[in-house]
Amino acid sequence: MSKLGWFLAGVGMGLLALQQLRDNPKAQGAVDEIRIAAKDFSDSIAAGYQEREAELRTSAKTKK
Repeated sequence: MSKLGWFLAGVGMGLLALQQLRDNPKAQGAVDEIRIAAKDFSDSIAAGYQEREAELRTSAKTKK
């Protein structure tokens, strides 16, 4: 299948998914739950990164 064929297939699947989300409130609820879980996960990753960065800064200051 050519690249254009794959592109058109992807667009078609995207439109089908969009139609399902509009027509089905359960599907919209599932997407909302996934979005909330992804946001919580990314917030946890960011908080852990900031904590580790602070630890490294304090250890670098005490070694000087």
